[in-house]
Amino acid sequence: MKRLKKQYRIQEAKPLSILIDKNTKIIVQNITGREGLFHSKQMLNYPTNIVAGVTPGHGGEWVFDGKVPVFDTVKSAVEITAANASVIFVPAKFARDAILESVDAQIPLIVCITEGIPIADMMRINRYMKGGISRLIGPNSPGILSPGEAKIGIIPNDIIQPGNIGVISRSGTLTYEVLTALKNAGLGCSTCIGIGGDPVNGTDFVDLLELFNQDPHTQKIVLVGEIGGNEEEKAAELISNGYFLKPVVAYIAGKSAPPGKKMGHAGAIIEGGSGYAESKIKALESAGVRIAKNFEMIPELLK
Repeated sequence: MKRLKKQYRIQEAKPLSILIDKNTKIIVQNITGREGLFHSKQMLNYPTNIVAGVTPGHGGEWVFDGKVPVFDTVKSAVEITAANASVIFVPAKFARDAILESVDAQIPLIVCITEGIPIADMMRINRYMKGGISRLIGPNSPGILSPGEAKIGIIPNDIIQPGNIGVISRSGTLTYEVLTALKNAGLGCSTCIGIGGDPVNGTDFVDLLELFNQDPHTQKIVLVGEIGGNEEEKAAELISNGYFLKPVVAYIAGKSAPPGKKMGHAGAIIEGGSGYAESKIKALESAGVRIAKNFEMIPELLK
């Protein structure tokens, strides 16, 4: 413990950019689990500044050959390391408590990779977070990657390169396809963020469009949407009001999905008369957004 205090106590948590940078200090919740260990290693190799892990009952241990200390609680990890971000690999039945623990520790950025969290749990989490300083990305998110800066989550290291394009996506798999298409075309990203496709999440398209609008390193935006919900329509409303001035290209998946059929995960479902791909595309086109019919069209439209 003395070793840790000597190493970390004089360091202050710095403000986050969109949304992470080289100075972001990251805690991995459930770092001793199989998924936590595997993806933490990939993050460290990027490299990313992981300052601690948290697994109840494993406090005092170290992982990765003594490079990363493990704590029993998020609060104790924050007190020692001044961490300002956490990434959650906790199983779904414990994920609500893991998120709330990070909120109580006043961590500014929380990224939840876990899928299968009940909607009721997410509704409680969102109510609890109102008025606080924490921002939640996810759940069911592939995470965030800022090329040349840092990576939080599970986005593969080798499919993205630095550039001026911001990517916001509801689907992890589609995120990877878009990033690969951009890289193959010689285009790079400022930051890629997977918001997750669940019907209730922490941060939506509108939240991130507003942040990207203020980011001088981002000149163009790619939105990756899908059927279900009204996230894309809300984004179109923001873009159409004249406040958002950067060009946007969008790809909407699920045009051939039958009504009422769940496609992939809880967020991709058409109910009643809402959530159709056609309505999303129409709203975005009316706002001046260019629509790509396939992944290969995205680089062409951006250029």
